[in-house]
Amino acid sequence: MSDQMITPMAGVIRLAGVDEAGRGPLAGPVVAAAVILDPERPIVGLADSKALTASRRSRLAEAIQERALAWAVAQAEVEEIDRINILQATLLAMRRALLALQPQPAHALIDGNRCPTDLPFPAEAVVKGDSRVTAISAASILAKVSRDEMMLTLDANYPGYGFAAHKGYGTEQHLSALTRLGLTPHHRRSFAPVARLVG
Repeated sequence: MSDQMITPMAGVIRLAGVDEAGRGPLAGPVVAAAVILDPERPIVGLADSKALTASRRSRLAEAIQERALAWAVAQAEVEEIDRINILQATLLAMRRALLALQPQPAHALIDGNRCPTDLPFPAEAVVKGDSRVTAISAASILAKVSRDEMMLTLDANYPGYGFAAHKGYGTEQHLSALTRLGLTPHHRRSFAPVARLVG
């Protein structure tokens, strides 16, 4: 696959792009999105979500939800992350997002180097796919926007941790709050910085 951005073309089979948000944080779920773009309704400006401002991501997320042939967002909870590890939980969230698509895709392109298993259609891993495949870029935007919204809710429910600012990542502010306030039910106890506090 070339490094040129790959976009769906008219008449092409239903191609789903899949990406996740939240593998690295110490708290909150890992969220995956799957998107089948409509070649008849192109969306200008799709890119890796990390390269976009929050306001730009929000506007693009609205456009994706309005114009895509299908989209779905799914997650794996903290309990699942701690039980089966973050990689397997990420693949589980991706599988859930893909199976929630209606109509189902004929083929899926997954950001990264691993694919979910037991899918009823072929899937292919694409390294750096969020900057190479428009459908994966769209999925990265939906996953990021959805997870950020979840973390804003968590911030309102657990004031003092700074979830709205760091989104659960292991920043100095977050680690200081953990030491001061202790763990919430939404912290990943299998992650080393959290496990050290538990210990």
